[in-house]
Amino acid sequence: MSSIKNHRSPKDDAAATATAYKRRFLTRLTAVLVGGMFLDGYILGIIGTVIGTISTELSFTPLWEGLIVASSLLGILVGSPVGGWLGDKFGRKPLFMIDMGIFLVGSALQFFVHEPWQLFLVRLLMGIAVGVEYSVGWPLMSEFAPARMRGRLMGLTLVAFYVGFMVAFIVGYALTTTTSVDWRIILGSSTLPAVILFFARFGLPESPRWLWSKGRHDEARAVAYKYMENAGDMNDVEHEHDRPEGRVKMLFSRRYWRATLFCSMFWLCAVTPYFAIATFAESVLKGYGLSQGLAGGVGLSAVATAGVILTVILIDRAGRRFLTVPPQWLCFVLLLIIGLWAGAPAWVVLVCFLAFSFFNAGYNTLTGIYPGEVFPTEIRGIGTGFATAVSRLGAGAGTFLLPWSMVTYGPQVTMLMAAGLTLVGAILSQWLAPETKGKSLTETAAGFSH
Repeated sequence: MSSIKNHRSPKDDAAATATAYKRRFLTRLTAVLVGGMFLDGYILGIIGTVIGTISTELSFTPLWEGLIVASSLLGILVGSPVGGWLGDKFGRKPLFMIDMGIFLVGSALQFFVHEPWQLFLVRLLMGIAVGVEYSVGWPLMSEFAPARMRGRLMGLTLVAFYVGFMVAFIVGYALTTTTSVDWRIILGSSTLPAVILFFARFGLPESPRWLWSKGRHDEARAVAYKYMENAGDMNDVEHEHDRPEGRVKMLFSRRYWRATLFCSMFWLCAVTPYFAIATFAESVLKGYGLSQGLAGGVGLSAVATAGVILTVILIDRAGRRFLTVPPQWLCFVLLLIIGLWAGAPAWVVLVCFLAFSFFNAGYNTLTGIYPGEVFPTEIRGIGTGFATAVSRLGAGAGTFLLPWSMVTYGPQVTMLMAAGLTLVGAILSQWLAPETKGKSLTETAAGFSH
């Protein structure tokens, strides 16, 4: 009896090849977005390890020190809404290349600064590029990612941010304590990965949802068919409508004001305490009698990274709301303990700070996911950019004011202020945080549209 062999048809082979191609594309897109967020965390973290040396060499006043530490955050404040508006108007693809080019130039210029104002302007420029990255990169990812794993893929970018922040602490600490490397080289160490990421972005496609919203239906179908693996996600692209150009005023319309309020204020309340405490971890922890301030700062970044990783693992299973609301209430209690218990043992304070970093980083992960889901395509960029700007306004203010508050009011009152802000975020999320797990972008954007 002759054996019967199973043969794959050319059609099956072609389908398998197409699927593999689409998966490689999604991996590549995720990688370049992860790289961009790593650089964001890196440049925000590295400045804290050398600010003392820079301050001495360039004779900083307290004002200049605060301005330079906050300069990248101020740049994000400008770049994110402008980049979001441009991304909604001209497409995600061109802005995605331009922002990394700007970042690369700014990073390289750090090698040549000799005055406080020069360093301020260079890092402001880098911050502008990072702001554009937020308001273009996250919408691009949300518009390509399969609904079933959108949370994990977007959450990976936040893992990269915290890893970048932690790596910056380690690199900065190692180079400042074991070598005599100039601080300009330490700051400029972000240039090499920026070069790699810049060239890695060539050839990426435009978002099919953006193309469809602009009436370019044939192009949208072609891109969706070529790069999107799930048939349901491809079909959902055609649920987009040809809409008029998105405008800033739409963010505050009756239809979308809830999405704007939630994304902006939730993000502000989440990142402001983190940036202030993490950037000045050494001085904050020493204010509580913990002599290993810098080591503690690395510890805060390490547990924050662990918090983000756990959230990414759980997000498409446990859901967005579960990982958003309860952790904020817990962080409020932790900061309240630190602020009210004036004579707490050092180990208690350290445990509270570490626990705060872990859970705060967990719900901070959602700040990079919600905007890409709850805003519709025509204002997804500007909505993400506006929320980013509001968050960085708070983060910049917190970073700028924390040293002053620690001296003027002391650690306890400063932590109570941080607890109050966390409480505002918890109340807001209890009220407005939506559940978007597993839903298409058409469904998630419609959830706030009433």
